[in-house]
Amino acid sequence: MLDYKSIITKRYVLNLSFREIAEQVGGSKSGVSDFIAAFKRCDRLEYPLPEGITNYAIYEMVYGKPADGGERDASYALPDYAEIHKQMSSRQNMTLLFLWNRYKKQCIKSEEKYYSYRQFCARYAIWCDDNDETARFNAVIGQTIEVDFAGQTFDLISPSSGEITKIVVFVAILPYSQMIYAEGMTSTKEPQWIEVNNNALKYFGGVTPIIICDNCKQAVLANTDWIQPDLNKDYAEWAEHNGTTVLPAKVRRPKYKSHVENAVGILEKGFFHILEERQYFSLEAFNEDLWEELDKLNHEPFKKKDHDRYYYWKEEQEELLELPPEPYVYTERKVAKVSGDCHIRFDNAYYSVDKAFKHKPVMVKATTDRVKIYSMDGHFICEHMRASHRGQWITDPSHLPKDFNGYRDWSADFFIKEAMTVGPNTVAVIKRILASRKYEIQTYRLCRGVLAFAKKYEKQVLEECCRQALSQGHVTYTTIKNTIPVIAEEIGTPEVRSKINEERNRGAFVMNADAMDVDNLLKKSSDLAAKTNHGKKVIK
Repeated sequence: MLDYKSIITKRYVLNLSFREIAEQVGGSKSGVSDFIAAFKRCDRLEYPLPEGITNYAIYEMVYGKPADGGERDASYALPDYAEIHKQMSSRQNMTLLFLWNRYKKQCIKSEEKYYSYRQFCARYAIWCDDNDETARFNAVIGQTIEVDFAGQTFDLISPSSGEITKIVVFVAILPYSQMIYAEGMTSTKEPQWIEVNNNALKYFGGVTPIIICDNCKQAVLANTDWIQPDLNKDYAEWAEHNGTTVLPAKVRRPKYKSHVENAVGILEKGFFHILEERQYFSLEAFNEDLWEELDKLNHEPFKKKDHDRYYYWKEEQEELLELPPEPYVYTERKVAKVSGDCHIRFDNAYYSVDKAFKHKPVMVKATTDRVKIYSMDGHFICEHMRASHRGQWITDPSHLPKDFNGYRDWSADFFIKEAMTVGPNTVAVIKRILASRKYEIQTYRLCRGVLAFAKKYEKQVLEECCRQALSQGHVTYTTIKNTIPVIAEEIGTPEVRSKINEERNRGAFVMNADAMDVDNLLKKSSDLAAKTNHGKKVIK
């Protein structure tokens, strides 16, 4: 049986493709796609899933039939696999062959058909995968750390726009002491994945010889045989840097990381209910609350042990391997070109570069918090703090020309003169845009974009669009971009309207006007009826 809970979580929380989900759960792309389609059609179940629901219940509610599908031949006696598993788990040196012989003798005695030893073992393996969700490996002090994502997400509200971003929670645990670390993330890409793993090791005060993770794409590229998984290059380098080994869990085998699965359940059934009742406008505020509640949990006494997680962690910390002097730093590399405004664009943000490199390519090397820029021959140029949001401009004034006017091509005078060839309203808009940023040079791209519409839609269209923007008090490049196509259709020349229609219909099939003529449709119907009846013998 597929892990339907995992499929739904990976689709609706992590927004993975059907191919990525199939690789991680060990199924086929079409099987995952068909299940998601059936899940969407199901009116009895929706995301988020009810607490405690099993894969069997999901299957029955989505497909309207029991999970076994009636495939088992009922004439064979079904072994008591719960009892068999109990015997295998509790009795030393117990074997499946011994238990099969016992099952066989019971069936012969009661004159029932029994499974062959091969079928007996195969069905026991299936039963373990589908039912033994609480099975665990013995926790050895200082041996492993298990990491995973929680299924529950939280909303992060942008204070300026009201846009909602999902917070995904990373969870790590030391199985012996049950010490838990968690951290909220708004992005699960490789840089953030490396960062939260670094933070977990710092929190635990050391590293273990083995890191057990889920088969997420940030950690594993392929895990077909489990013995030699194909790890993400950056995560493999991270493990080598920290002197540990990454061992992904078997695909569709949650028991291989049962401790972190249990930790996720503790969080989701515990203080996550407190956090979901609050509104968060920054990731820092969410993590502060998360860590406060987590600290309480780690200091809360166990019900069946004498002490708390923190007590046993102090004992386990002595067995952890030492961390390297400096944490592993994920570095993104990209070639960018310095534009006429002395800035490069990287990861949807803008960073200034010295004017001497204007119109030249440079090498960008970025970590989670810093952006370093080098010349193509490897010489360091400058460094910036990494932008915190899309579209942010980070400018060092020393990088800019001392006198913008008349400097090379782009300047305030240059754009104003260009706007004067269009009209007074366009001039007013350009002046407003030039004054909209702390550094005038940061607006040059916007000015260039506005003036480019004069060539695309005609000058009179841009002038009217600027007049409306000024009258409405919304003088931005985005406003001009979104409204000018409508104005062009209203007052533009036939050539402009024709061009707009061509762009709108690009790639579409244009039907001949005669195709919908009534006489033509009736004739097609008659011809079709004649072809259908041709050759048929009419019985009277």
